Amino acid sequence: MGLLRGGLASRTKPNTAMLRMVFTAIVAGCDAAVVVGMALLTGAAYGPGADPHNDLVLGLTVAILFVVPMALHHEYAMDRYASFKGHAKQAFTVWSIAMLGAVVLAFVTKTSESFSRGGAIILFLAGFGGILMVRAVLIQSVRNRMAAGQIVGRHIFLVGDEAMIRAFTERHEPRQVGLRLVGASVLRPDPESLGDDLALAAASARVLRPDDVYILVPWAAQVTLEACINTFLRVPASIHLSSERFFDQFQDLHVARAGDIASLHLVRRPLSPSEVMLKRVFDIGAASLALLLLAPVFVLVALAIRLDSRGPVFFRQRRYGFNQEPFRIYKFRSMRTLEDDRTLKQATRGDSRITRVGRILRRTNLDELPQLVNVLLGDMSLVGPRPHALAHDQAFERDIALYARRHNVRPGITGWAQVNGWRGETDTPAKIEGRVHHDLYYIDNWSLLLDLTIIVKTLFSRRAYRNAG
Repeated sequence: MGLLRGGLASRTKPNTAMLRMVFTAIVAGCDAAVVVGMALLTGAAYGPGADPHNDLVLGLTVAILFVVPMALHHEYAMDRYASFKGHAKQAFTVWSIAMLGAVVLAFVTKTSESFSRGGAIILFLAGFGGILMVRAVLIQSVRNRMAAGQIVGRHIFLVGDEAMIRAFTERHEPRQVGLRLVGASVLRPDPESLGDDLALAAASARVLRPDDVYILVPWAAQVTLEACINTFLRVPASIHLSSERFFDQFQDLHVARAGDIASLHLVRRPLSPSEVMLKRVFDIGAASLALLLLAPVFVLVALAIRLDSRGPVFFRQRRYGFNQEPFRIYKFRSMRTLEDDRTLKQATRGDSRITRVGRILRRTNLDELPQLVNVLLGDMSLVGPRPHALAHDQAFERDIALYARRHNVRPGITGWAQVNGWRGETDTPAKIEGRVHHDLYYIDNWSLLLDLTIIVKTLFSRRAYRNAG
């Protein structure tokens, strides 16, 4: 057995538990200060001359209702600040509940007349914006200091198979998330030496006193795995069973329990029933309003298409929708052909099949407007993974891992991939994989706020959607 050490002994190691507690207190204090400060600023700007005591009380109330649930959900843990992922969604949910709670509390205590409704609305918007800005600054600062090795939130110790330990250190960068490797013990493949190897590994861990021990042993090697777990249960540290390599693709991996049944939960259902209903209500309302406002545009575009070339105004093509159920997508016809078979060729820049009016429609995305009808019919959503023609979809599913997961939600007129620059032809594996990666991120991180963000970016950004397929 070999022993590798990458850190200092316990006597010179800083108290990471104390550091984590101080960090939590600081970031929670920052959130509270932002909320109270925004309440005072909003009160001064919206109602000059009013009693600032009321604004202070409102700010303190909302701050408590916001900070306490965030702390209980471990949102102020140091490792959460290694990435911005999930912060906006969680903060928006808790912030909305906190503001609602403050309103209810004011009503119950009969003090609501002391507060301005307009000021409360401004506080809701400005306060959330302030929280996000401070959060972004803190995350960037923490990430920079973690990368430089100036912040170490936890010390880790590795034990197990030599190849897996080497792969772990090569594949991951613990320092980037505030982890420092203080030691590693390699277990020899000889079963006869397992007891001695584990005894020495445990003794080394007691000297180095890591916060966490990672057991890197193949799950199939149950005897070795159980021996490692039983040995390190006697060491005062958190124990982690390293996942198999293919688990790395699941971001929400955790152990789930239903009574006495335990299972490894890989992915959650894309949207809960309440989220499906919320998204559907939003789609119907927004699509109906858009169709009403854009009715004159529909008439003008239809007239231009009929005058420019022979053929129907609308083009219908088969696409896969939710749960891979086929539907007919509506578009303004922009080409001279109406292909919809297995040999369908993607449209390309300068494609001779595109009409003169069609070129303008595709450049301005006006050819996509009839998909608002698909939204009302329930075939599509305003936001979601863009659907491809059936022929292309089937080819992509064969070649790209997890491609079919895109069908776990309704396809959209625009999506997270499109507003991040993944638009146009899908003529290379890299382009397809990039689009799929963003689509899966959207599915795993959906929120109504994310939908609104994508819609705004689509309407006002130069990176707006353009699908040549």
